[in-house]
Parts: sequence; C-alpha cells; structure tokens
Amino acid sequence: MIELFARHGDTYRVFVPQRGSYTYVIHHPDDVKRVLVSNHKNYTKGVGLDRVRILLGKGIMTSEGELWKRQRYMMQPFFHRRVITEFASLIGAANERFIARWEALAARGELINLTDEMSELTLEIVLRSIFSSDLDRLSAQPGGNPFEVVTKESGRNLQFAYKFRSLTKLVAELIARRRGEGREHFDYLGMLMQARDKDSGDAMPERELIDEVMTLIVAGHETTASGLNWTWYLLSQHPQVLARLHAEIDAAPEIAAPSLAQMEELSYAQQVVNEALRLYPPGWLLSRRTLEPDVLGGYPVPANTNVLLPLYLLHRHPRFWSEPESFRPERFDSEHEAERPRFAYMPFAAGPRHCIGETFALYEMLVHLYKLARHYRLSYVPEQPLELEAQINLRTRYPLRMRLERR
Repeated sequence: MIELFARHGDTYRVFVPQRGSYTYVIHHPDDVKRVLVSNHKNYTKGVGLDRVRILLGKGIMTSEGELWKRQRYMMQPFFHRRVITEFASLIGAANERFIARWEALAARGELINLTDEMSELTLEIVLRSIFSSDLDRLSAQPGGNPFEVVTKESGRNLQFAYKFRSLTKLVAELIARRRGEGREHFDYLGMLMQARDKDSGDAMPERELIDEVMTLIVAGHETTASGLNWTWYLLSQHPQVLARLHAEIDAAPEIAAPSLAQMEELSYAQQVVNEALRLYPPGWLLSRRTLEPDVLGGYPVPANTNVLLPLYLLHRHPRFWSEPESFRPERFDSEHEAERPRFAYMPFAAGPRHCIGETFALYEMLVHLYKLARHYRLSYVPEQPLELEAQINLRTRYPLRMRLERR
C-alpha cells in the first residue's frame, strides 16, 4: 500500500478476484471526512469485519444500524471524563505493581520484554475496570486468570476466536452471581448491567451485554498496548525528546493516583503520545462499504463497494506533514495545529463511530509515562529486526526488549 500510494496518489482502486469487484483506497483528508463524517450515513462497516465479528459478536465495534445506535447511547456516559477519573487509583496501582516487577528483573540484570509487558499491563487495567474485585475470584480458579489467553496467544485466528468466545460462559456466570447478590459494583460490568434504553427503559439483553464486555476486553487493551510499545521504542531512539519529557514530569508533583485533568496538564507528554500514534496508529486501517453511489477524489464509487482508509499513510501524507517520517512531538503543540487539516490525524477514527474509549486510552498512556519516566528510562536492545506486523492492529513482528535503567 505504501508503494501504491507513492505511485498513484490519493485515490486508486484495486481489483479483488475473490470478490469480483474493485476496492477503493483513499488518502486525502477531505475524502476521509466525507466517508466518516459528512456522508457517514452512506457507509457501513466494510471488508474484514466478519473476522472481527467472530471474535466479538455484535458488540459496539461490529454492530450496525439501530442496534449500534442503542448500544452507543447507553454506553457513552460510561466514558465521561468524570467517570474515567474514578479509575485513577486502579490505573496507578497497576502501574506500581508492574514497575516493581521490572525493578526486580533489572536488579538481576535481565531485560524486559516490553511488548509482552505492555500487553499484560493494559490487560490487567481493562479487566479490573470491567470486573473490579471479581477479577481476583476468577484468577483464583485452577489455571489462573482465564482471560490471559488474550496476551499468551498472539495469533488472531479461528482457534483463538473459539478459545476467547468460550470465556463468555464465565461472564454469564458472573452476571448471574451479581444479580443474585444484588450488590453494586463500580466497574464497567456494573454500568452495563445498570444501563437502560432511552425509549423503552429496558436493560441491555444479556447476549448484547456479554458481547460488549468481550469487545471492551479486546479493544480496550490491544490498541493501548501497541501504542505504549511504539512510544517507548521512539523515546529510546530520541534522547532529546526523552530528556524534555523527563523535565516536564520532574517538574510536576508526584501523585499516587493522578486525575485525568492533572495528566492533561502534561502538555509535552501528550504531544509525545500523539506523535507516536501518528507514526504507528494501532488501528492502522479503516474499512467501510458504500450503501449508495458516491464520489471520492473526483472518481465515482459504485454502491456496495469496499473503501479502505489507511491511517498509517494518512498520518504520513507528505502534503500535510513536514518530514512525515520523523518523530517530532512539537508538531502537536498549539502553534502548529493550523498547519494541517483536521482530518489528517485521527488515530481513534472520527465521526459518529470514533472510538468510545479514546479518553480512557490516552489517560492510561499518560499515567504510565508519568509513573515510569519519573524514575527510569528504557533502552532498546535490538535482538531481532524491527518489523511491522500490519494485521488488525499495527504491532511489532517481534517483541521489543528493553533495559530498565534508573535515572
């Protein structure tokens, strides 16, 4: 796709023999805006969704139409800033536990498998935000935490989907137990159980409730883990950026459980995260399908046609980004915002179907940088070539190994 973009520019189409039709690929921010925002009603989820639906059922990521509208409306309040900040202690404590583990590894002269550790850290945070204290009950069963299959198995094939979907029985049992106990829990499962349809006043049907839980587990951990993995790699390669990040964090008060507002005061840390997500957006490719004919890039696009939006290339578009391959966090300061179109950068998508967990993910990433970079730096130890694995998420093909060094 990089080569085709360089050769053909903002709009091209590729004939796909398996489907007997063309797939259109667009890169210009104006066309991206049309697909996701101004003419979004003419588009539905596109090619590749079937694989995701096998894994997640009809959760908010895969559902369409009235079902999606109803679920989105019920879930939107759960991701309000005030609610997200209530998870400050949970996020802070999880980071402290993992940092203590890394300290022990460093004391023995061992390297940290950063890729695996980021995956495990973000999984623990998302599981505790969903199940709170019930996660300990699940983990105490023989075999340990049953949801660790998400981090232990890197493949996202049918075999993994079967194993993951088998965990829905555990979620159903937990829902039944909570209903029997009648006790309130502050976590996402509790919120989903309390959610009511705005028109009928009905609770979320159990099948849909379970699908939303499974969606939050996968979507809420893999993208954040990938973002942190790339962020630390980029910081390890740019000591001047790391020094400026250290200076900002050192100047901020040390707080065990910083709030969302306090993390947003770290303006340079936010720029670092934004620039890492620009270069390596975890959800690197969006897929849509036309319902009726449209025009994109000046070309007619027939109805029932798949359209791909490669965010990886949008974020590196040479017309809208100076030195697009360079890691320059300052491009996200307020002085440079007017230099590019609004839709040249959208790691969490845009429009009605933008990622509902965007604020939670950014908060989680900022807390992690704030906690770890205050006392440590990570030095990359290249054991295998750095290669991209561009599947559902943009990951490193091989785990990144880092040396933890006290500052």
